[in-house]
Amino acid sequence: MGPTADVDMFAPFERDVILEVRTSRMKIMLGLAIQSGIDKEIRSGKVFVTKTGIEEDEHDLTFHGGVDKAIHGCEYCSSHYPKWRSEFPEAAERFEPGGFGENFVTSNMNERNVCIGDIMSVGSEGLLLQVSLPRQPCFKLGHRFQLKNFAPHTTKLSRTGWYYRVLREGWVQAGDEIKLVERKWPKWTIERLQEYLHRKQDNHAMNEELATIEDMGDESRGNFKNRVAKQKAKEKREAGGVNGKDEDKWIPYKIVEKKRQTPRITSFVFEAVTPETETPEDELGGHVRIKLPNGLVRSYSIARGNKNRFELGIALETNSRGGSEYFHKTAEEGHILPVGHITTDVEPAGLASNHIFIVGGIGITAFLTMLELYQRIHYNTILHYAVRSATEIPFPSRITNLGDLVHLYDASKNQRMNIPTIFATRSWNSHIYVCGPRRMMDEAAAQAKLHGLGDDDVHFEAFQANTTGDPFAVSVANQGNEKLSVGAEETLLEVLKRRFGEDDVPSSCEVGNCGTCRVTVRSGRVEHRGSALGEEEKGEGVMLSCVSRGVGPIVIEI
Repeated sequence: MGPTADVDMFAPFERDVILEVRTSRMKIMLGLAIQSGIDKEIRSGKVFVTKTGIEEDEHDLTFHGGVDKAIHGCEYCSSHYPKWRSEFPEAAERFEPGGFGENFVTSNMNERNVCIGDIMSVGSEGLLLQVSLPRQPCFKLGHRFQLKNFAPHTTKLSRTGWYYRVLREGWVQAGDEIKLVERKWPKWTIERLQEYLHRKQDNHAMNEELATIEDMGDESRGNFKNRVAKQKAKEKREAGGVNGKDEDKWIPYKIVEKKRQTPRITSFVFEAVTPETETPEDELGGHVRIKLPNGLVRSYSIARGNKNRFELGIALETNSRGGSEYFHKTAEEGHILPVGHITTDVEPAGLASNHIFIVGGIGITAFLTMLELYQRIHYNTILHYAVRSATEIPFPSRITNLGDLVHLYDASKNQRMNIPTIFATRSWNSHIYVCGPRRMMDEAAAQAKLHGLGDDDVHFEAFQANTTGDPFAVSVANQGNEKLSVGAEETLLEVLKRRFGEDDVPSSCEVGNCGTCRVTVRSGRVEHRGSALGEEEKGEGVMLSCVSRGVGPIVIEI
């Protein structure tokens, strides 16, 4: 008899029967170059369960395995499968028991009647398990079912399954009874836990309560602990009269290393004069604003680092407006410069099956940390990297360590990246990241439009911006309709900061990526530039003051 959708999911659970036991070796996923243990096969007869899982069952240990994830228990409840088939008929044939990579298949116990910390006996030969974590599905589930962005549906509907830790080793086989022995946290079903883990993350009282559940595995409990710590830090700042605007003030950093990377590119390592007591994680796609002694403010991508210590790679521009020229010719180790807070507009596309990076020259600094992360966690990744010559590759050892995922195009050898082919031959559910010279960005944007790809499919990270154009006049409605003029060689952001001050006009990347500098447009025409606004936002009267320009007079609010 196949699975049925007629099971009462809220019926109290006391005992169930294991319908199938499944295991797998690591296998290459269809259409990708990475391995997974999700394709599990039915085991016949008895199999032994150790503290780290079922014998002969393999996992990608980046996200799976360990004592808290020894067994992926009943992601199903096979009774979920008929619901998935009706909701996603285009993938109905793939929604069969085992499809979620579960070790145990049952029919009645599910996220609504199983609680975190539940202790279960299995069979008659001593196996004792404890529910440790709800499953956190990743892109591999969507890739297996060939459904884009499928994983969020499983958490939204609480059909994820859960993990067991093994309290006592023993044998298991299909037909064994699985029985509730002890329930220590009766109010915290898997479904209710997921409500606050995913859907109501700002409930501070529940976060504090969940952070105290010792039987919850570190992956989920750590999330609740982090939320509690952040809330307490926020309350402490507010009690001391510190607000968000104060946090944006300039902080002194010292240049502790200046190193020539290529004839055109020099790297600089900055350390905070007063570092944070806890070392933050490295930023992904981060950028910082730096105030130079000559009064200029420039934004640069972070090649690696965090709030305590970060590294930049800065190319000497032929027509430098003073920023790159200052760093190459004047800045030295020991110099102290004011630095704004680190921001990032690059979000890892965790639901994509494949990640394609199209990069030119110094643009590699925007993505290096992300590329290294993707390599560590075994994401299917390709880097198409165009340089003037092999001598123009910054951070060469880091590029070399990326190994086979790098496709290098050396212009000195007449090698040219074929962007139309990259777009046309991309694999299913690919996310594309682009950073390079304007010509490269424009060609990639044209291909994205040709193939019907939107903001969810392509991320553009500009490191240069065309900000010049015809002069235009601005009236600032919420500042007494004060009238300002923006010259041909300056930006609206520069004019606003000069008139109203650095702290009252927020900005970050200043090349149109992040959207921090957006202002409301009450009337007038705008020439939109940059990648941080979608078409809908542009139509709703918003502009990026760092790159976009008025076409004639405009009225704005800041």
